[in-house]
Amino acid sequence: MATPKPTETPPEGESVSWREMAVARSLDSARTRAENRVHRFMAAATELINSSDRKDFTVQEVVERSGQSLRSFYQHFDGKHELLLALFEDTVASTADFLRTKVEEETGPLERLHRFVVEYYLLCSRSTGKGAHTRKGAPSMVTDFAQQLLTDRPKEAARAFAPLVAIFRELLDDALAAGVVRAGLKGRATGMILEGIMFNAFSSTIAGAASDDETVASEELWDLILHGIAAR
Repeated sequence: MATPKPTETPPEGESVSWREMAVARSLDSARTRAENRVHRFMAAATELINSSDRKDFTVQEVVERSGQSLRSFYQHFDGKHELLLALFEDTVASTADFLRTKVEEETGPLERLHRFVVEYYLLCSRSTGKGAHTRKGAPSMVTDFAQQLLTDRPKEAARAFAPLVAIFRELLDDALAAGVVRAGLKGRATGMILEGIMFNAFSSTIAGAASDDETVASEELWDLILHGIAAR
């Protein structure tokens, strides 16, 4: 973009000055550089997680793999916890986007709710089982971090899970409005159902039973969520 001449004025109808526009362009450029650096750190951490079965990595390893400096790392992250939090938030956001595309393939409110439960179950199963390093599922290290986050830093966890919670509440509200689920399912119901889906991987261990086929197990969970344990 050409530099405006001193005699020129900002476009008609805009109150912003050329000085403000120049500063904004400078800030935008700095923001872009910062976003690129953060992306490289996060990409390096993801590569380290996916490149081995280790459950840990060091900040120095992330710095070396990213090709950046330790000083630059600490300009953007307070430490390893913030990096993991950023990775987890990114995983949740990607999961939410994926689930939204899946539920949009369904038309009825109950079918959309069903699709959400089944698809999210499968993602969680893949991220905690033998195939932990799948393209769609979160790596096991990030899953372990999520469990720690829920226990130790609930406020951070609530912010991170917000995109996922928003989708499920929307689906549940639609199902309530259509009368296909019982009235009064508000508040804690969202958290309890999402928790049940997320930590399904431990169900076979607790019950002392062999793991079922993932698709079959997802449908069993949906049936339990929808009907409970009362006799029909």
